[in-house]
Amino acid sequence: MSRSHAPALPDRASVEEAAGWLSGRVVRTPVLNCPAIDRLAGARILLKAENLQTGGSYKMRGAMLAVGRLAAAGHTGVVAQSTGNHAVAVALAARRHGLAAIVVLPVDAAPVKVARARAAGARVVLAGTTVEERLAAARRLAAADGHPLVDAYDHPDVVAGQGSASLELIEEAERAGTPLDALVVPVGGGGGVAGACLAAAGTPIEVYGVEPVGCDSLARSLAAGRPTPVVPAPTIADGLRPGCVGDLPFAVARDAVRGVVRVDDDAIAEAFRLLLLELKVLVEPSGAAGLAGALRLVTGSGGPDAAMPVAALAGEPEGALRSVARPGDFDGGVPGRYRTVGVVLTGGNVEADLIARLATGPVADLARMEGVAA
Repeated sequence: MSRSHAPALPDRASVEEAAGWLSGRVVRTPVLNCPAIDRLAGARILLKAENLQTGGSYKMRGAMLAVGRLAAAGHTGVVAQSTGNHAVAVALAARRHGLAAIVVLPVDAAPVKVARARAAGARVVLAGTTVEERLAAARRLAAADGHPLVDAYDHPDVVAGQGSASLELIEEAERAGTPLDALVVPVGGGGGVAGACLAAAGTPIEVYGVEPVGCDSLARSLAAGRPTPVVPAPTIADGLRPGCVGDLPFAVARDAVRGVVRVDDDAIAEAFRLLLLELKVLVEPSGAAGLAGALRLVTGSGGPDAAMPVAALAGEPEGALRSVARPGDFDGGVPGRYRTVGVVLTGGNVEADLIARLATGPVADLARMEGVAA
């Protein structure tokens, strides 16, 4: 599904430039470590706490860079669409630069994300439940007002900005004398994992994406050799359900990502509880998915299908596989393969009632109860 026309591909230099520009404009979030999680994993897990970023997610990085450059070019307003965090970030960045902002969210968006976008001064428009419906509405609004569309995935500044979080994590690990062997990033539209691939370019670090079971557009896109939409399954990770990986992120990740790990809601909820109870850090389920994927990667959990190649997806029913990669390349999921794994905790915007349910009870029906967005 095409979101833009011939997107220009950023590179590692773009991420380094973005990091320099963003220095002092966004929070350099801490890198955290928890001995209890390390013991469970059998490896050192370094967690980049982007849940503590301005706006509650790493989306602030790409939004600040893209909106800042548009403001410098003389634009007076911007339009964006997303399931939530990108819209919040664009609204905040627009307010910072004195621009008007219109953001399009799904009708079933998390209320906390709608409220935060409005509190940042944006005009919020609710449109449908799919990315196609949001994009159509955003494009109409952009054409009517003459404002540029800051795409959540297919914008080179957004990808480079998101990549600055991974770059900081890589740098912090090296300074601490514990360089990363692998880097794990949750995947929605793919901007974050594409940025991670760029940040890790030229290093031996292996980059993995994490997708919820049934929301595995990147995995299926790698198998098909082109961006491939899916009908997103219900999941508590509302930020990881765009329906299709972006053209630009896919172009970057196609030859750079080592693999994709699929996780179910139970694994995400367990990772959420580990972060909350052991590390005392609050993340949203989409951010916790990164830790869930890292644990599956380093422990080899997930059963006998955990290391099946992505080529097998074509004939498999939904939910049959847990971990996938480019054909012939996947050899993760082996205990002891990685000594140090970095995880980007992408966001922390989560509803209070969902926190209570995740912390104390089963998750079987939470995705449906929460009305999460596609």
